[in-house]
Amino acid sequence: MAFFNEVSKIRYEGKESRNPLAFKYYNPEEVINGKTMKEYLRFSVAFWHTLTGSGSDPFGSGTMQRPWDGKAGIELAKERALAMFEFCEKLDIPFFCFHDRDVAPEGETLAETNQILDEIIAVIAERKKSSDVKILWGTANLFSNPRFVHGAATSCNADVYAYAAAQVKKAMEATAALGGENYVFWGGREGYETLLNTDMQLESDNFARFLQMAVDYAKEIGFKGQLLIEPKPKEPTKHQYDFDVATVMGFLRKYGLESYFKMNIEANHATLAGHSFQHELHLARINGVLGSVDANQGDALLGWDTDQFPTNLYDTTLAMYEIIKNGGLHSGGLNFDAKPRRGSFEPIDLFYSHIAGMDAFAKGLKVAAKLLETGDLENFINERYGSFRYGIGKDIVEGKTDFKSLEQYALKNDRIINASGRQEMLEAILNRCILEV
Repeated sequence: MAFFNEVSKIRYEGKESRNPLAFKYYNPEEVINGKTMKEYLRFSVAFWHTLTGSGSDPFGSGTMQRPWDGKAGIELAKERALAMFEFCEKLDIPFFCFHDRDVAPEGETLAETNQILDEIIAVIAERKKSSDVKILWGTANLFSNPRFVHGAATSCNADVYAYAAAQVKKAMEATAALGGENYVFWGGREGYETLLNTDMQLESDNFARFLQMAVDYAKEIGFKGQLLIEPKPKEPTKHQYDFDVATVMGFLRKYGLESYFKMNIEANHATLAGHSFQHELHLARINGVLGSVDANQGDALLGWDTDQFPTNLYDTTLAMYEIIKNGGLHSGGLNFDAKPRRGSFEPIDLFYSHIAGMDAFAKGLKVAAKLLETGDLENFINERYGSFRYGIGKDIVEGKTDFKSLEQYALKNDRIINASGRQEMLEAILNRCILEV
């Protein structure tokens, strides 16, 4: 059964092409920095936006027109699962990601729900046998159902906590069964609205207990994939416990969980936290926790998570700069946690939007590789911090100083001369590379 008959396999045609159903910069076999683009970028499709997204918003019902319209229940779930493989294959995208409730509807009971999920996972597993498409990561939806109104692993209700654990257990089993390379924890409602009714200490402790149980169960079932946590500062709760990379790292270190988890960093979540996308990637990289990326962007004029397809070349360039310096994303990838705009409702718009995002990251990869090859930015930074490679700076770095010795030095060397940071010059270098590559 075919779902996207109007679209053939998308090919690379080069930057001179005007064909909207062709790649202009993404050439999967082109070698950059010793790896092919396909190896570096490891693109993935988000099941929830691409296959289940309806285009609804708080002011209107869904607008999306899809080949599976009119189907419902398990029949609908099976068609969407098969459509995902066709979609990925036509775009030559090697992975997709899913929540348990994306791929299979809930039943009347947890047992029935698990049975339905097993049925759909079996369909996916069978289709996988004839496809090169793999699972980048799976996760559990612990935020949509009203039972999670007060949270899941941080709920005030122990029954909800137990249900959430059972759901994650099943989702981890499904991810492992499909050969998923990672498993993600996104605490959609792990936070609070007001401290007037919140025991933050208990909620934090319970969340840590939950994650430790997940670590233990992953070992028990032999799941070798990377466990990831996805930071987000707000939405749907006002104060979320996984605010940003720094907050999550502090939490993991407090509870002794830091060796088990890396970060799944989303661009739009970074900006909601008041950071740049590059900041969150950089902080994760220098701390050894850069695991995977949800590739999207927000709107600077809007203060919420708009999940737009990434087309900003500055963002994709600086993101790939960090990813190259990280040695790639290893078991992670660039998952398009993004949706076409509500007005882009035809099935073909799914292809246009993914092509735009893939080309933007391919261009970013090439520019970032050029920047690193020239060494312009790295050389400037090395020179800027040169005072820490000799004299008193070298002593500071080597831990040979204290306040008394530094005071004695400062008393004799108080005529301080700073050098310019030359931000505008460096931004011009970045512009030049984007235009030249």
